[in-house]
Amino acid sequence: MHERPQPALKRLWRKARRSITAYISPLGWAVAIASAICAAAFFALGWHELLAFGVTGATMMLAAVVLSLGNTSFGASISLSKPRVRVGDTALVSVTVCNPGNAPTASARADLPIEETRKRFSIPMLAPGQSKQIETRLHAVSRAVLPVGPLTIHKGDPFGLIRHEKKLTERLTLFIHPAIVPLGTLNAGQTRDLEGQPSGQIASDDLDFQHLREYEPGDDMRNVHWLSCAKTGELMIRQYEVTRRTDTSLTIAVNPEEYASAEEFELAVSVHASIGVRCLAQSRPLTTHAGRTHATAQSPMTFLDSCSAITPQRADNPNLMQGTLEHTPDASLYFLTVGSLRDVDGIKRMAMALPKSASCMVLQVAFGAPRAIRRFPAFALATVGDLNDLPLIMGVLA
Repeated sequence: MHERPQPALKRLWRKARRSITAYISPLGWAVAIASAICAAAFFALGWHELLAFGVTGATMMLAAVVLSLGNTSFGASISLSKPRVRVGDTALVSVTVCNPGNAPTASARADLPIEETRKRFSIPMLAPGQSKQIETRLHAVSRAVLPVGPLTIHKGDPFGLIRHEKKLTERLTLFIHPAIVPLGTLNAGQTRDLEGQPSGQIASDDLDFQHLREYEPGDDMRNVHWLSCAKTGELMIRQYEVTRRTDTSLTIAVNPEEYASAEEFELAVSVHASIGVRCLAQSRPLTTHAGRTHATAQSPMTFLDSCSAITPQRADNPNLMQGTLEHTPDASLYFLTVGSLRDVDGIKRMAMALPKSASCMVLQVAFGAPRAIRRFPAFALATVGDLNDLPLIMGVLA
């Protein structure tokens, strides 16, 4: 029966193997093995060509080892001028590389991955305590959640035989928010809701007391303020400010097959984001739905962060109401943002599934189309061809 190798020896072997494979590239292994085989074959066959190849390969490996030597004990940090920007803005990425040791460092190459691209720059020799700052501008071309980093230091030879890589920083995240437009106050909702908010309209019966007025024939005597009547000798009626239910559901269709173009999909996201920001600015409880993502928005900033992450999903359920009603069955106001390729009959079927007591507004984006509003028994349908049309449309609908 064979004894098992000691765990300490196994760990030592694994560490040595990792160290060797971490510094020698696959090309380096190929050159080293080929050189050794050619050198051995020379003694067996006597071909000087094999000897020349073996010597050349060995020389290249020796040169690669010498060129890859040097102190690479760098310290580094990366920072963003703004962790959140809008489409079209520019963010500044600052990279600081320093030498925290007591010995000079060797020159090296640094890679900073930004999503699928890499920013590459060289680092000169740094004296002890010296640092170098490098800045690069990042233009936010399109809405996205961009990973920035980690910064990687590379030291090796020009042949790519020997490599030495070290990650120096953590990864940062840059949120590129969609373009939005400011909207006016949204007053749509149902009246006389216990948890509603004042709307600015005056009524004779509600929960939010506003002021008193003189009695008029036909007024409900239950609203008489008897204490004021005793003081003035005239009947005084309580006036209330109308309150509205504010729980709102905001849904966007993310299936790319119902949008005519990528620009139209981005317009839909901007419409979705603009309405959500306005609801949150009014302290309306808001639940958002985008594909399989269902969330309760807490603040405009975190909501816009989630909008940055909205991506087309071909597996999105075409029946938007199914997922919406599963998570918000009792909302008083439903906003649906859909593409231009969704037919009106399908929208009607979706709206019929909503509670009869709720209001429904459907924003159908059609890039470049003239703005229009149509009203149906169960919902209002607005065509949005440009983001700047949204304030006018919402002013009519809300």
